[in-house]
Amino acid sequence: MTPIIDRFVEISGQYDAAFVDLWGCLHNGVTAFPEAVAACQAFRQAGGAVVLVTNAPRPRAHVEAQIAGLGIPDDAWDSIATSGDSARAAMFRGAVGEKVWYVGEPRDQSFFEPLHLIEDPVAITQVPLAEADGIVCCGPEDPHADPAVYRPQFLLAKTRGLKLLCANPDIVVDRGDRREWCAGALAELYTEMGGESLYFGKPHPPIYDLARMRLAATGRAPSDPRIVAVGDGLLTDILGAQQEDIDSVFVTGGLAAEETGTGAHPDPARLAAYLDGSGVTPTYAMGRFR
Repeated sequence: MTPIIDRFVEISGQYDAAFVDLWGCLHNGVTAFPEAVAACQAFRQAGGAVVLVTNAPRPRAHVEAQIAGLGIPDDAWDSIATSGDSARAAMFRGAVGEKVWYVGEPRDQSFFEPLHLIEDPVAITQVPLAEADGIVCCGPEDPHADPAVYRPQFLLAKTRGLKLLCANPDIVVDRGDRREWCAGALAELYTEMGGESLYFGKPHPPIYDLARMRLAATGRAPSDPRIVAVGDGLLTDILGAQQEDIDSVFVTGGLAAEETGTGAHPDPARLAAYLDGSGVTPTYAMGRFR
């Protein structure tokens, strides 16, 4: 059975670095969680490094500005690795061609900003679906609409053999008390319809490679057994850590709060039932990251 802990400090001394999820662990899309911020600050003060590893479909600089606005201070983290940056690198290497059909909100146009780490980047042009070589998906244009509204366009894209680059594998997030669809829901639909989706965020390897690079850039390069991942997504944060042979802390009070019966702590029986058959085994579980 996965051990349930009350506070991160109970186990943090075993690790030199933490890959910490943002949405659901450090904030709810509206405001920061003070106890979670304090946990990161305490870990860093004890000598640990914190890399914020997020499936946000945006460049690092935009995420940094966003979290500052939510109340997450600079002294709570060392670096940031985003699904957006990992996916952007693939796009500028030509993963879905030069002419792309963009699916997403206008605010995520930052995805197309130049990425200077790529030598000889592909010149990307946004075009209508009928003219596209591939699809770049940062999420639905309306995050509250049923993803099925994209079926007609996806049918055309599938018949033309277009690949869909998914900038955020998350299926849903909770913004405050309202649930929103993410790019992962659209990529899942496209795959179910017979199309090919390319993923770069958690739980897929590219974002962990980026996180290790960002960690090394801070002057630290601990071995994987000295890294712990913290997140509230069982099939993103925790599965990804398991596949990378990294220990994990499952924050049950986020996306799985209802299923795990989480108040201050998860209900042990409901947590066990939720994990049963998933093929995912967190190293630890806790109600809220603190």
